[in-house]
Amino acid sequence: MQSPVFEISITGSFYTLLLPEDIIKPFLEKNLKRVKAKASFQGKEIWFHGAIQKRNGNHYMMFGKRYQKELGVFPNDYFELQFFEDTSKYGVELPEEFEAVMLSDYEAYQIFESLTDGRKRGLIYAIARYKNQQTRIDKTLLLCENLKRGIRDPREMLKSL
Repeated sequence: MQSPVFEISITGSFYTLLLPEDIIKPFLEKNLKRVKAKASFQGKEIWFHGAIQKRNGNHYMMFGKRYQKELGVFPNDYFELQFFEDTSKYGVELPEEFEAVMLSDYEAYQIFESLTDGRKRGLIYAIARYKNQQTRIDKTLLLCENLKRGIRDPREMLKSL
């Protein structure tokens, strides 16, 4: 499932996109609140995962500073956006290293799977932000150890004891 390509600009707090109802209606009818999106501007293209959120009768999506910088857009710029059904397991791209480490530690994997979907995504994002492959491996190993120790505070999960 995919939407047509449509034009949009950043609204409100400079981090949100006000989504057209006709574009998101098919996704909402299928109860798909998380989507994969492709944004294009002046020859640049980025892919990201996002949540369709409802506030005050309108539907929005967050479009943070990092995406704006990567795409090269400012709040007054119009750019193209297209939505696709998100078929990923967690609603976010899973780093290869994260998956490999989790598969090697079944106990930590089971604990990870018992967390809420949002907490899982947050931890995956936290690991994925590291650019160095070895750092992603080390942080995932640390996460596994902390999960097994019973640490559930997200601020403590990636810290050494």
